[in-house]
Amino acid sequence: MIEERYDVIVVGAGHAGCEAALAAARLGMKTIIFTVSVDSIALMPCNPNIGGTSKGHLVRELDALGGEMGHVIDKTFIQSRMLNESKGPAVHSLRAQADKQAYIAEMRRVLERNPQITIRQAEISTILTEDAVDKLGKRRCIGVKTVSGSHYYAGAVVLATGVYLNARCVFGEVSEETGPNGLKAATKLTASLLSLGIEMRRFKTGTPARVDGKTLDYSKMQEQKGDVPVVPFSFDTDPDTVQREQVSCWLTHTGSEVKRLIEENIDRSPLYNGSIQGTGPRYCPSIEDKVMKFPDKEGHQIFVEPEGLYTDEMYLGGMSSSLPEDVQYAVIHATPGLENAVIVRNAYAIEYDCIDARQLTASLAFKEIPALFAAGQINGSSGYEEAAAQGLVAGINAARLIQKKEPFVLDRSEAYIGVLIDDLVTKESHEPYRMMTSRSEYRLLLRQDNADLRLSERGYELGLVGEEKIQRLRLKRSGIEAERKRLMATHIGASAANNELLQKLNSTPLKTGISLAELIKRPELNYELIAPLDTERPELPHSVCEQVNIELKYEGYIRRQEQQVKQFKRLEHKLLPEDLDYESVGSLRLEAVQKLKALKPRSIGQASRISGVSPADISVLLVWLEANKHRTGGGI
Repeated sequence: MIEERYDVIVVGAGHAGCEAALAAARLGMKTIIFTVSVDSIALMPCNPNIGGTSKGHLVRELDALGGEMGHVIDKTFIQSRMLNESKGPAVHSLRAQADKQAYIAEMRRVLERNPQITIRQAEISTILTEDAVDKLGKRRCIGVKTVSGSHYYAGAVVLATGVYLNARCVFGEVSEETGPNGLKAATKLTASLLSLGIEMRRFKTGTPARVDGKTLDYSKMQEQKGDVPVVPFSFDTDPDTVQREQVSCWLTHTGSEVKRLIEENIDRSPLYNGSIQGTGPRYCPSIEDKVMKFPDKEGHQIFVEPEGLYTDEMYLGGMSSSLPEDVQYAVIHATPGLENAVIVRNAYAIEYDCIDARQLTASLAFKEIPALFAAGQINGSSGYEEAAAQGLVAGINAARLIQKKEPFVLDRSEAYIGVLIDDLVTKESHEPYRMMTSRSEYRLLLRQDNADLRLSERGYELGLVGEEKIQRLRLKRSGIEAERKRLMATHIGASAANNELLQKLNSTPLKTGISLAELIKRPELNYELIAPLDTERPELPHSVCEQVNIELKYEGYIRRQEQQVKQFKRLEHKLLPEDLDYESVGSLRLEAVQKLKALKPRSIGQASRISGVSPADISVLLVWLEANKHRTGGGI
């Protein structure tokens, strides 16, 4: 029997596993990362893009904290677009089409070049724990065992198993016990997790067919080109290095014939005939779900996207399905531009085991199994970006546990990552969780453009952000503040020349003097448009100008949200003891006692977000805290 010892073990080398391993290694931990196939490191088995609405925020925040995803996509994208630019800055989100193989190769290179990381191809069968329990009755995780019987010991273990646990791929009558893209499923680990008392559930996701791009009629589709200039994901990337030739994506629509085909064959869909038991994602439905749930809608958008420069394969975004092969062919061929499409890979649904993430703390550690963490789709989330964000946090906290440091936790007012994790560990979820801007109460503060200003100092304190990056950030911050003060102090008068320019910009002429800062607040104006009125304007980087414009234009709304955050923080800072006996707290309703005992919230704020805990119950807890000031919270 082989026995080896590391500081941190990461099980799974998808987007969560890669970020977890890199974070731990960069914090000085000797780390080993296991994968069922070394060729599937950072695999993108579904959509060929990184980012998108709210997901772009997560990638920017990852980058600001010292994560890797932003760097890799900047090197391997083939098209880039900023979404929602017609709306306010709170919902602007960057999305880049990836060259899948280039992305995989680049992320693998990053892992291999880190001297603290060992990559090992093996399936993990068992979580190893200490024989004895601690004073709280908990059994500590000490390592893992492979199917071949080898033992690997560590101070912390991160589970980032993705959709591989007891995975089953299904379309029509075909059912195969495999992971995505025909990769080997992990069939042993679920039993070990159940033996540790971990509550499991069954979720489902899916992916569309891929078609040969040479066989498509693009004249029947709408071309979608990339942005010029390109905005990079990483704050470290020189914008000049990402200005390159881009590949087009295409948009088509299904019609009445597709609707008819699906309606006539719906009884053959595993989603509707009972063959699939797992719960699918509400916000990424299959084409048959769209047709059946929106019967009044004649057609649906289909995004035809390249898989990369290495292949002619095109991804049919919006057409995920588990329909039988013959129905898939008919549906695809009934779609404009796809009439003669040659199918390279069938669409399929995939069922997999995952956990109820409410068993975790906000540090992504299991409450009842010290030194065991979980990140990514095993936690019931969906998406590459959500997985990577959790992986970073789990990797950081695995390292900090070994270093005997306090856990790193982001709250809902600090980052979309904080919203994501808080939702997962607090709120009951009956379907794969997808990040959306609407989930954030403070989205005007948590913009993708200011992620570095919000989080890079935290990354620097952790040890993941270097000196050069933090000095650039501080220079940027001081530049923003200086320019804001200059604009507030600079006034212009109601001269004929000034009013003539304002009229050309469809803005009301001046009657008295006004500061440039106040002028920027006008809805029809901005920092760039008033440049001719600002004769002493200094040369500043675009990133500084962007922040100055947003901070001045939305100043009133920003201040209002900052006040809301202060109120939120007051409840978040009221910590609840980990060992609090809720049954002994008088006047709590029975449902609240049950929910609070099960979840063990770290604070009054988290308790207030638990389904079944009412405002009256929160008042009872606040009274109890006031009467028991001598007690301190039990941490996270």
